[in-house]
Amino acid sequence: MRSIRKKEHIENYLKTTFQGDTLLGDVFLEHNALPNLNLDEIDASSEFLGKKINYPILINAMTGGSSLTKEINRDLSILAKEFNVPMAVGSQTIVLEDEEEAKDSFRIVRDIIGQDGIVISNLSGQATVDQAKLAIDIVDADAIQIHLNTAQELVMEEGDRNFKGVIDNIEAIVNNIDKPVIVKEVGFGISKEVAERLYNIGVRYIDISGYGGTNFIEIENLRNHAFDYTELYSWGIPTAAALINCRKLPMDLKLISSGGIRNSLDVVKSIVLGAEVVGISGELLAYLVHGGYGNAMEYLSGLTHKIKILMLLMGKKNIEELRNSEYKITGRLKDLV
Repeated sequence: MRSIRKKEHIENYLKTTFQGDTLLGDVFLEHNALPNLNLDEIDASSEFLGKKINYPILINAMTGGSSLTKEINRDLSILAKEFNVPMAVGSQTIVLEDEEEAKDSFRIVRDIIGQDGIVISNLSGQATVDQAKLAIDIVDADAIQIHLNTAQELVMEEGDRNFKGVIDNIEAIVNNIDKPVIVKEVGFGISKEVAERLYNIGVRYIDISGYGGTNFIEIENLRNHAFDYTELYSWGIPTAAALINCRKLPMDLKLISSGGIRNSLDVVKSIVLGAEVVGISGELLAYLVHGGYGNAMEYLSGLTHKIKILMLLMGKKNIEELRNSEYKITGRLKDLV
């Protein structure tokens, strides 16, 4: 059952030990010793999907589909409302089986966030137009994420093996729904070539979800007893490389940076490299599961406060100024961009 698999995914994520390198550490931002700013002046708000958000942060797709995951989604929704940031739900494929409990675990997100906030639905690249419309309706979504998880499926013992026609499915969804479509990887990165193919079929939002964060090859390897996939743990495009290379495409392509985003410096560097917003998932989930809502709240409070501190240290009073900052590339990242 999908609900059991979702529970195993959360449990196995908390057991993972392998940590890849996003290469965001190879991005250098210059310190401004004379910023001529007051911390109270710093404005970290921006607009996303037609609504104002207080910080350039997205609580990214994690879970849903059971009573356990409903509790997680409830707490994440409260955080999203408290900080006025968007939230994407986890894959809604389970609701296609018409399980009422599963639907409730997703509906709670919109119920808590309300109409002023941003909720994003989520299905796989195998989804049909009708399935996409259903997923959107369940949470009254402002947009839909279509996730690409080929690497995960191939390691998953019961996963898909046929990926023909996925881009045709995505094109059909783009052309037949009235909401923005965000195409998202699940942690192995999107290359410039793939981003260009998506752009050419009308996709204008891409979540690059690079290597360096949640590793679904390791998560599925803990469930799969047929083969040992340890040697593939290093597979993927590091987050910084995926973001820089995809940013070479036209500016009306909106990029979301995710994959190993853990702290305020990761967020700020992502914005400087061209991200519209920055998705956080695994790090926030760990704080929530290990220490409860209060622990997660403390993490996000610190994160958002330090984003403003970093903006002041760069002499940038708002997100638009931050996006126009100069940066230098060092180390291994130089070879990949």
